[in-house]
Amino acid sequence: MTDGRWIASLCLARTGFALIFVAYSASLGLLKRDWGLSSAQAGLIQSAWHAGYLVSLFAVGFLADRYGAKRTFLAASVAACASGLAFALFADGFASALLLHGLAGLCSGGSYTPGLTLVAERFPALRRGRMMGYYLAAASLGYALSLWLSSVLVVSAGWRTALIACALGPVAASLVAAWVLRGTRNVVHPTGYANPVRALAEVWGNKPAMLAVWAYVFHSWELLGMWAWLPTYLGVVLAYGYAGGAGAAGLGIAFAALTYLLSTAGSIGGGVLSDRWGRTAVILLMSLASLVCSFSFGWLISAPAWVVVAVAIAYNLTAIGDSSVYSTALTELVPSHCLGAAWALRSVLGFGFGAVSPWVFGLVLDLQGGVRADAAWGWAWTALGIGAMLGPIATLRLRALRESAQMAGGKR
Repeated sequence: MTDGRWIASLCLARTGFALIFVAYSASLGLLKRDWGLSSAQAGLIQSAWHAGYLVSLFAVGFLADRYGAKRTFLAASVAACASGLAFALFADGFASALLLHGLAGLCSGGSYTPGLTLVAERFPALRRGRMMGYYLAAASLGYALSLWLSSVLVVSAGWRTALIACALGPVAASLVAAWVLRGTRNVVHPTGYANPVRALAEVWGNKPAMLAVWAYVFHSWELLGMWAWLPTYLGVVLAYGYAGGAGAAGLGIAFAALTYLLSTAGSIGGGVLSDRWGRTAVILLMSLASLVCSFSFGWLISAPAWVVVAVAIAYNLTAIGDSSVYSTALTELVPSHCLGAAWALRSVLGFGFGAVSPWVFGLVLDLQGGVRADAAWGWAWTALGIGAMLGPIATLRLRALRESAQMAGGKR
């Protein structure tokens, strides 16, 4: 299979896996009403997903080192199918949703870091940023399709149908993955550590790699909080000039889907530019631009809807634009025999910090007067910006190290 067909097919699988990732966020506004959730409870359910997801990413990193990325990717896909369907079919309140959404997150990490490893194993450094960008853009496309599908189904058939439809994405993705990887060699690095603690210790002692990890951690706080609350916020904005209810929620989801769709250009563009300009240069550009959006977005709630949607597009595009660059940089700063351990450490720190973000966002909303208080949204979005401010600082420190010349063929 040619490289082009291989990456296109793997990206198609990644799109299918991503359909379940934002299915809950898409219907969050309606689920809050039907399940009688507070904003903090609604955010905690989303945080349960991220908590489960970080545990799975931590585990699959070591499994990929020991058993190979291909084998880990395919085995995890089966668990992703079952858990996604369980959440869609059986969640019916705070307790069950917290448990089942957390379980779905726990089983969904196998399509991420093992997939990144597969891409890194196939493509050389000078093309790797672009290919990583394609792979992450495929996830954004899946988020957009999930939100678009939900915007149609929550109005016409209800949120349960929307959840089930999105949960079928991983089923289709597993079939595509099995087909595209049938001729791909399962690589197990012979120098990998039998003791995970030794692998983690090597990564922890790698200063350039850890700076890339810490930059990713603060990036995750902003990105995961934004993804969790964007559809609901747009629904509230649109309700200013709309009848409200499911109609406004559906429009909010649809516009959120548009921002995800256009953010695919951010993932691809960020990867391409990082191959040309350097990894840290693009990270700084994107992270600073997204910080501007975090500090301004919530205060625009009473602005014309087209202004808010335009800023949402810019926000999603810049917040995701450097995601693939962090991943690419790590493959160039860490030896291949402990790359899985590096993914694991990055995941537990990044998603651990990011998992708290949706809950903190909801808590700020509650403390400032709830979803009907305009200022509450301003402070909630500002909280995302405050948590992300240390990311550019870590990136600048990485850029100042001579080891940063290992990235992108010498481009910092």
